[in-house]
Amino acid sequence: MQTKRGTTLNLIQRKWLAATALTIFVLDYSTKEIALNVLADGPIKVLGTFLQLKLAFNSGAAFSLASNATIFLSVFAMIVAAAIFYYGRKVTSTKWAIALGLALGGIFGNLSDRIFRTPGGLKGEVIDWIQLPNWPIFNVADISVVSAALVISYLSWKNIPFTKDKDL
Repeated sequence: MQTKRGTTLNLIQRKWLAATALTIFVLDYSTKEIALNVLADGPIKVLGTFLQLKLAFNSGAAFSLASNATIFLSVFAMIVAAAIFYYGRKVTSTKWAIALGLALGGIFGNLSDRIFRTPGGLKGEVIDWIQLPNWPIFNVADISVVSAALVISYLSWKNIPFTKDKDL
């Protein structure tokens, strides 16, 4: 048990957070690299018109909104990641740790595109490659961020405590 502030009661939860974030980031990065190589010649129909794999480059946020605000989106993502790092040190709930890991992995997946892909410097285009009918093309990072939002909403709705520490 944690007897004083700063001990490692939440070490397991921090490992869950880190492992989840790393897994999502690696999965997102790997699938984007595969998409760049496999989908360069055109889309692939997986389930007819219901599910297609189609390479797209997105300079905006979700639904390609705010395509002229990539620096703002990148800075906002960095602020959210910093908040997750700060509060993630205090999490004692494995469910919350996984939710934060999903968010952090997705943030890093798309933020790395903004930083390292053309034109770079927080203005890079995010690689999207999964297409459903009547829905914008998306990627693994997008799935992860949306999943994190849903899990966080559920945990909040069910009043699952983030931490046992009253000094959050």
